[in-house]
Amino acid sequence: MQTAQSTQNPLEPLEKQSAAPLAWALWGVGVLAYVVAVLHRTSFGVAGIDAVHRFGASAGMLASFTVLQLLVYAGLQIPVGLLLDRVGPRWMIAGGALLMAAGQALMAVAGSVGAAVAARVLVGAGDAMTFISVLSIVATWFPGRQAPVVTQLTGLLGQLGQVLSAVPLVALLHGPGWTTAFGSAAALGVLVGVLSVAVLRDRAPGAVRTAAPSLRQVGHDLRAAFRHPGTRLGLWTHFVTQFSSNTFALMWGYPYLVSGQGMRPSTASTLLTLFVLANVVSGPFVGRLVARYPMRRSRLVLGIVAVNAGAWAAVLACPPPAPTWLLVLLVVCVALGGPGAMIGFDYARTFNPPARQGTATGIVNVGGFVAALITILLIGFVLDALSPGKDFTPAAFRAAWTVQVLIWTAGVAGVLRTRRLTRRHLALADG
Repeated sequence: MQTAQSTQNPLEPLEKQSAAPLAWALWGVGVLAYVVAVLHRTSFGVAGIDAVHRFGASAGMLASFTVLQLLVYAGLQIPVGLLLDRVGPRWMIAGGALLMAAGQALMAVAGSVGAAVAARVLVGAGDAMTFISVLSIVATWFPGRQAPVVTQLTGLLGQLGQVLSAVPLVALLHGPGWTTAFGSAAALGVLVGVLSVAVLRDRAPGAVRTAAPSLRQVGHDLRAAFRHPGTRLGLWTHFVTQFSSNTFALMWGYPYLVSGQGMRPSTASTLLTLFVLANVVSGPFVGRLVARYPMRRSRLVLGIVAVNAGAWAAVLACPPPAPTWLLVLLVVCVALGGPGAMIGFDYARTFNPPARQGTATGIVNVGGFVAALITILLIGFVLDALSPGKDFTPAAFRAAWTVQVLIWTAGVAGVLRTRRLTRRHLALADG
């Protein structure tokens, strides 16, 4: 690869000099796309109570909307990664934004369960295309010494999309109404799609895209990544830390605070905003601990799980409505699951060679979303069984959230087992 300035290591001068301001501009557009993707991802959670009355849906049926969305997201992680290698992040981000906009537009006019399900499938497909494409921009346009920091910032800033769903989207739902709220989200998605096509670039000027791996090589890398116990340790880490956070943010958190704890919608929105802020603030702290104590990462994971489970135990042991301070504490503790899940990606990075880190990251990223969709569905079933009619009762929510014990038990067992296998693998390699 050559540029006009140099024929020796040309990409490094390009990254540090002329490309630096452009890199930040491109990354800014990518982050905006990710923020809007998170808005789309979490929008149905804050509209859950409205959706029950609009579609006449049961809690289990309502949960299936988000479960299907997460299934699509998780199932597309590896195929999207392969497609990204071939078409580049520009069209992937733009295509994802337009797919999600189409889903939100359909949701705005949906009058039946079938249309609403189709809308969430579109949102899940577009969402699956966004985050890893933004990370591709980071890897392409930023030097290695900056890439880890920018990657962390990408994940943290993306959570601002949840603030958009918890505050302005809720205000639109309770003001102009359903169609205006989801129509506005669709319009924002179209804007991001157009902006992505106009501004984003796949690679630096003069850079040559490397050849995409063959299908045989892809299959080999996929098997090798999954067979490594360190990758599976990352998968179980993501599984056990992220599911409670995702379940709360994507589906049942807002309905629980309103119907299960008797909060006003505005107060519930404030707590969801606090959830995002706690995620953003705790992320760098968790990252520094991981960097400083890399051999103690699993202990940090188990500590985060213990804090999360302890907060839920305290809230569920208290007859509703729980004290506000205790609900604030719950939101802060549950938010730790987001930064905790990032430890899983660190396992993928450190236990796999560069050639298959993308594949390993895709495997890890499936864990938390699979755990969340199982939890969301189980909570919906319990609510259906214990709530009369279409109204969720505090007692039903109190019982429904206890299903998390099953997921925590499976996740902790998976972490402990794969940690033991990983340590054995390292000992054999050292020997």
